[in-house]
This record gives sequence, structure tokens and C-alpha cells, in this order.
Amino acid sequence: MFSERVISGMRPTGSLHLGHYHGVLKNWLRLQSEYPCFFFVADWHALTTHYDRPELIEESVWEMVIDWLAAGVDPTQATLFIQSKVPEHAELFLLLSMGTPLGWLERVPTYKDQIEKLKEKDLQTYGFLGYPLLQAADILIYRAQHVPVGEDQVPHVEMTREVARRFNHLYGKEIGFEEKALEAAKKLGGKRTKLYLEARVAFQEQGDEEALAQAQAIVHEAQSLSMGDRERLFGYLEGARKLILVEPQALLTESSRMPGLDGQKMSKSYGNTIGLRESAESITKKVKTMPTDPARIRRTDPGHPKNCPVWELHAVYSDQETKQWVQAGCISAGIGCLDCKEPLIKSILKEQQPMLERAQKYIDDPSLLRALIADGCDKARKTAQETMRDVREAMGLDYS
Repeated sequence: MFSERVISGMRPTGSLHLGHYHGVLKNWLRLQSEYPCFFFVADWHALTTHYDRPELIEESVWEMVIDWLAAGVDPTQATLFIQSKVPEHAELFLLLSMGTPLGWLERVPTYKDQIEKLKEKDLQTYGFLGYPLLQAADILIYRAQHVPVGEDQVPHVEMTREVARRFNHLYGKEIGFEEKALEAAKKLGGKRTKLYLEARVAFQEQGDEEALAQAQAIVHEAQSLSMGDRERLFGYLEGARKLILVEPQALLTESSRMPGLDGQKMSKSYGNTIGLRESAESITKKVKTMPTDPARIRRTDPGHPKNCPVWELHAVYSDQETKQWVQAGCISAGIGCLDCKEPLIKSILKEQQPMLERAQKYIDDPSLLRALIADGCDKARKTAQETMRDVREAMGLDYS
């Protein structure tokens, strides 16, 4: 409605690995060419679980941004910024917390799941309980329509939609709203006004979602409207409230289970990762020492790829011809395990090479990185300030 923006962030709690690249960053690369994207370093979110180790977060912030740039995230296409450098996130989080029911936070599936998984940490804190609401503020402050998530994160987006809906219901009241909305509709001009009003009736009386989308497109294309009139027209479509915060949609991404060196999902907690910018020597050593099919004790023993963690990496990196060669050679014992690993090493290093080259200029001149992020923070903050101006006005906090 307001924008086709995409918002996504990552917590800086350590160096990135190939699981991050195949699971998140490759998707960012696609999205940045399709939408205006805001990608942020979620350093406040990192504090919810690492509040006792802030030095780890500080070390990871800049390295993570270099990893993004190395992967191909383009600062001329996307806005890159650090969450804590845009304090409006915290202000919106605070204001939303005043009207968000406690039960909404306690029912988020990942809340109890994370407490169970991270038993070694004391997560009985207000910050950890409230992190889904901070996440909602991160999204709502940019009035983004799209949030790329995996299926396990959909409940977070649903809660964000509920928070936006509740806020608009509580604070979207405006004296003379309908009259002002009709005056705003007239500004669309003749035929567009008629189409807008007809679509509104079709949606409200018949639940016609296509009519709703058509009317929203008419408003979105009307460049001459003020922000206030735009909010009124979007709100008038769905009821009698001014639309202040936009309800985002989950943009489901394909689940990518990047296998680690031991066959489990690649994860720092399993100690089975390959770093995004790890040295060629280290990668070669890690792959060469990967466990293989236990049946292949000797070079002449036949095996089967389905029993081998190396095969799972071939599924990600190798072409069909190579995979056929691996299958035939493993089952017949025609190739040894080190032979099987060689093309895999070459493919990983080939993928990594342009990343190393893109990263090098920021390693050589950190001021380039700082300037790039400073620009991104300024741009993000201007957008966030626009939203907060409207939020304060709606809540009656714009008095002087």
C-alpha cells in the first residue's frame, strides 16, 4: 500500500558461514533487484540472548556487513544500516508495548522453543520476552509490505499484523474521518474516484479481495496525494480508521537446509561450518577430513552416497554429470573418498573467490565500510522519522 518495501535483518553473533549464504543472502540478492530493500544489523536483538557478551556483538557487526557485501548485497540497490543507530526503533517498540497484550508475546512459538534450546542461558528477561514486539517495530517503522521468512517465522509476521491492526484501531480515530476520506477520494480525479468508491463497496459488502487490491493500486499510483490523504484512503477501504501502520505480508522463502561437514544442518552450535570467507587451505582441510560412508573402510570397499555427508554437499554444489560420476564411483568402489571430495573443494573455492575479491577493498579501507553504513543509517532514519511523526500525532504525543 504505502510501499513495496522489503525489510530483513540478521543478528551479529559471530562470523557468517555458507549456510547463511545459501539460506538467506542468496534470497536477499534476488530481492534487492525487485524491491526497495532495507537490510539491517540487528544488534539490539543480539543482546536479547548475548546481553552478557556485548564484546562479541561489537566484533561481529562490521565483519557481518563485509560478509553481506562479499556475498553481493549491493548498497546502491539496498539500504544497509545498524539497528541501534536508528533509535526510532526503540521508541516505536516502547509505544507499541503500551497496548500489546502480554499473552501475544507468550504464545509466540519460538519463545518457549528458544528457552528450551538455550538452557545454559538465563533468558527469563523482559528483553527476551519482548523481542517479537521489537521485531514488529523493526518491520512496522518502515511500513514495509514484505518480510522474507521461513515457515517457522510466519507466526512473528502474523503477530506483527495483529499489532499493526490493534494500533490502527486504537489510534486511527479521526474527527470527521469519513468526510475527509471522501474529500481525499475526489482528489484522485473523476474516473479514478468512481473506480475507488466502487471497489470499496465491492470489498466491504462482498469481501472482494481483487477489488481491494485494485483500489489500493489506484491510491498508490496517485503521486500528488499528501501522506495524510493517502493514509485516510487506505483506511477508508477497510473500515473507518486512518491507516497509520501497514500490515506486512510474509514473503515465504524456500527452506534451504545447507548441510554441514557432518551431515547435520550447518550451524555454529554443531561446529560443522565453512566460513563465508575462510581460507582455501582451511576449507580444503575441512572437506578432506569429512566423515564418509562408514562401509568404506578400505579404498576397495563399495559404499552408497545416501550414507555419506559428502554427497549432501554434492547435491548443493555439483552438476548432474559430476553427481552421476560420484554415485557410480562410490557404489562400484571405482573412486576413493578423496577423489569424490576433489570436485567439491573446487566448486566451493570457485563460489568463494568473487566473495573474497569483493570483501578485500573494505578490509583494506575500513573507512569505505563506515561511510557506506553511515549513509544507510541516515536514509533509514529519515524513513523511520516519518513514521514516528505520524505515530506520535495519532497518539496525541505531538504537543509542544
